Formats: sequence, structure tokens, C-alpha cells
Amino acid sequence: MARNKDVAPAGGGAKKKRFPRLRQIGQAYKVASRTDKRLGLYTFGSAGLVLAVFAAIGLLAGPAWFWVLMGLPLALLVATIIFTRRAEAAVYQQIEGQPGAAASALQTLRRGWFVEAAIAVNRQQDVVHRVIGKPGIILVGEGTSAGRVKNLLAQEHRRHARIAGEVPIHELVVGNDEGQVPLRKLGRRVQKLPKSISPAEMTEVRNRLRAMPSGANQLPIPKGPLPKNLKLPKGGVPPR
Repeated sequence: MARNKDVAPAGGGAKKKRFPRLRQIGQAYKVASRTDKRLGLYTFGSAGLVLAVFAAIGLLAGPAWFWVLMGLPLALLVATIIFTRRAEAAVYQQIEGQPGAAASALQTLRRGWFVEAAIAVNRQQDVVHRVIGKPGIILVGEGTSAGRVKNLLAQEHRRHARIAGEVPIHELVVGNDEGQVPLRKLGRRVQKLPKSISPAEMTEVRNRLRAMPSGANQLPIPKGPLPKNLKLPKGGVPPR
């Protein structure tokens, strides 16, 4: 009897553990299709087009079934690329303008980047996030007023400069105006900053920053505007 208790129940419990990748893709499609109504058309249509081309080659060169099988991996690859790009664009469109959207975009950075969300927030919920990487310290501001965001960034820049030493401090403002970084391009922009410090220097500056007092006006803001169970891909949105 005791052994029976250790046996996993049959039915739904076992099924839920199967194919986690397919469930994730299904969730991503469901969320992204709310914004991009043609997501399915472009995804499946591109795969069908590739298979049609290979089928046509097969009719001419024969055998057709062989060429269709040869075209399946390429059709899957093309559909995956198109789905990924359009789904990412749709998700960014959904979260753009929400408090904390930049923090969600920064969380897609690969290993070697250390992101701290909302190190400074004012009463209007303009926010500064901090990223530490090989370029040094990157302060990322977002909010509804470019002037307020720049003032908050300048305040944080001065605060960090007191203990940063020779470590470079970069400032980025998220937005669609001139001189700002669009949300969908934020991850790539951060990664393109010139590398200036070594991993050992990164560790040192992180230790120094841990001892730094919190930024001014630490107010709670909504965290994680991304839809539930949906993760953006590592490295940000691929270039179009």
C-alpha cells in the first residue's frame, strides 16, 4: 500500500508535464495573436510556400516525396524565424508605455549582464534601471516625460559617479523620440555599447554598488508587465 502512494496519478497530471516547449509556443502564439492578427497567416503561409517550392522541384526532378521531405526542415526554420520576429514585435507593442516595460526588455539580456530594476523612481513613476556589464554601468530611464527622466538620470549619474571610479557610466532613455531608444531595440543597443571593463572589474563595481544607499523616492511600481507565462527571447528582438 505504501508503494502505491508513490505512483504518479494517471491522466491530467502526467499530461501536463509533457511537451513544455509546445505549451510555451502555444502560450506565446495566443498572447501575440491578440495584437498581430496575421501572425498565423504569415507563419503557416511561409511554411506552406517553402513546401510548395520543393514540391514543384520534385514534380520536375522527381521523386516528389523526396523533395517534400527535404523541404520540411527549411519550412520549419522559415516559419520559426517569422513567428519569433512577429511574436516579439507584438509583445513589445503590448507592453510599450507600461511602467517597468524597459526592465522586462532588459531581462532578455544574456549571461554576463546584471540587471537591477527600478533603482530610482519618482512620484510620477518615471524610473531608472541599472545594468552592469562589460561596457560598465548603464543607467536606463523610462517615463512619460523626457525632461523628468533626464533629470532623474542625471541625479543617478552623479550618485553612481561618486563610487564608480574609472568605470564608464552610460545613460539611455527609452522612447520613440529623437535621441531615445525604442523599447524593441533596447537590448541590442545595450549589447552594442563599447566594452570597457573586465569581469573582475565588473565584480568589484557590483560589490561597491551593493553598499550604495538606495536611490531617491523609492516608490513601488507595477512589476513585470509581460503577459503571464510569456518569456521574451534572449538577446532582444532580431533586426528586421
